[in-house]
Amino acid sequence: MSWIDEKAHRELSRVREAREMGVYPFFRPFESGGLRTTVNGHAFVNFSSNDYLGLTTHPKVLEAAHKAIDRYACGLSSSRVQATTVAHVELEGRLAKFFGFEKALITTTGYQAMVGTIMALADEKTTLVLDQLSHACILDGTFLAAGTPKRSPEVRFFNHNSARSLERILKSRERENALVLVEGIYSLDGDKGTLREIIEVCERHNAVLVVDDAHGSGTLGTHGRGVLEDLALEGRAPIVVSTFSKVFGGIGGIILGSTEVVELIQHTARSFVFSATLPVPIVAAAAEILTMLEDDGPALVAELHANAAYMRGELIRRGFDLGASNTHIMPVMVRDERKALVMHHMLYEMGVHMVPITYPGVKQGEERLRVNVTRGHTRDEINHALDALEELGTQCEIRVQDRAAPATEG
Repeated sequence: MSWIDEKAHRELSRVREAREMGVYPFFRPFESGGLRTTVNGHAFVNFSSNDYLGLTTHPKVLEAAHKAIDRYACGLSSSRVQATTVAHVELEGRLAKFFGFEKALITTTGYQAMVGTIMALADEKTTLVLDQLSHACILDGTFLAAGTPKRSPEVRFFNHNSARSLERILKSRERENALVLVEGIYSLDGDKGTLREIIEVCERHNAVLVVDDAHGSGTLGTHGRGVLEDLALEGRAPIVVSTFSKVFGGIGGIILGSTEVVELIQHTARSFVFSATLPVPIVAAAAEILTMLEDDGPALVAELHANAAYMRGELIRRGFDLGASNTHIMPVMVRDERKALVMHHMLYEMGVHMVPITYPGVKQGEERLRVNVTRGHTRDEINHALDALEELGTQCEIRVQDRAAPATEG
């Protein structure tokens, strides 16, 4: 065997163990889309979906995608530089208007949107400042920028959601310019970014803020315009990066900012320039969902929040630790890898899909099941998931009241 075979065998030991136990949780082949599907004929309700408004399989969305296939087929066989359609340009204009920015750019994935933004804006005069719980797309964009010859920026991290820690770094930075990267909702913990305090620090130190609002777009704010609307901070963050892979029902990235900044990214971001154009059926589906937000956003968002409030209240009442969550994303803290894998498997057998998050996604000892509540879940489905969690939580002793009290010294 070569060294790569030896490396693969060694580093896949946890995967082999999970498969041998019969609790391997990933890459299950879904037989249909949506919140309700089957694997090998086994039906379940998906509580790990990011389809937060439950619109992915709406008949109008499907119809829009079908019409786009008839007109444009499934792909354009080239990059946006030479394969841009009217549909792309029209949706970019509508997105900019909806979210309150001068210009929007659609990319092929949200990951590429963030990587491209960082790579296009950071150079040897820049300090990149990241929240320590930043998403992989922020980390990877930063590491790529840091490895670029003759353009390598300084890289610093600040304590999660700590404006004080951020300010210390901005005061001591070594480079003239600073680009601060945060998230609207941190998807593994389900907590909002403390953007008001962070924006104030950035403004004091002439730092540019980039907000990754992938999980807030369409879910936060009265109209679903995201975390900036939710916190009454619209116009205070120069750049927002988002995605079509959550509320907008497909795949793709969104970059929002001033006209010239977005055009700079459009012309220089390698992840954009050298990637194939986002297929028009996906653009059409996202455009239809945007129409629904424009017409009925307040009602759609309110229904999501009603389901989330019910789920949160019941999880807390039943004794589960939700960590720092204050949104529709709720980590049920298990704090043990084997228990998290076993609970996932038993929930799946009971018709409930909740993905376990383990190392290296989170630190060892912080393993959890991630519960994503959506507008599309019925109250009966939520209650079934709650009852299943309560039963298994008691068996695995992860509920607060089920954990053995520490012995006291006599």
